[in-house]
Amino acid sequence: MSDSHGGLQTTPSQTVGPFFSFGLEWADGPFVVPEGTPGAFRIGGTVYDGAGAPVPDAVVETWQADPDGRFAHPDDPRGAVRWKDFRGFGRSATDPEGRYSLLTVKPGPLPAAGGGGGWEAPHLNVSVFCRGMLVRLVTRIYFPDEEANAEDPVLTSVEESRRATLVAASAPHGYRFDIHLQGEHETVFFEL
Repeated sequence: MSDSHGGLQTTPSQTVGPFFSFGLEWADGPFVVPEGTPGAFRIGGTVYDGAGAPVPDAVVETWQADPDGRFAHPDDPRGAVRWKDFRGFGRSATDPEGRYSLLTVKPGPLPAAGGGGGWEAPHLNVSVFCRGMLVRLVTRIYFPDEEANAEDPVLTSVEESRRATLVAASAPHGYRFDIHLQGEHETVFFEL
């Protein structure tokens, strides 16, 4: 665009609009594993904005290891995934009440990053996308019944009073993990 004096002006930046999720959803996206997989459970919750209102147009993605601690990726140094039909990746759009849900299995522990020894507790890597955000938010979901949480290098690096925002709660068919984008109960997000 040029102004009336012939010079160039920058165009206003825009946020991601209400149609960003078109093409991001697909029928089996919420299934990290197929229905009927031994040990499969649902993990889900609600995505909330800074005012505590549900976000009806968010997308929650997960990436995780299989129960043996291996990723469905050819570069995993521990070898190929041995679980039939395990994708390791899931994507769920939120419904009008801000709820998401994924069918998965509990991942195994992982060697700590950097090769310094130690292990990361079982967890899901999570990305959150929604209208108004140009950059995804990244967090993790840990499981409440894991003794290894006390030694996890990422979880223990978070201020103790905020660690609970990274731990799912047990629910009737698996686990519940609410995501608070801002505000008093804001989920801990990580910079990559």
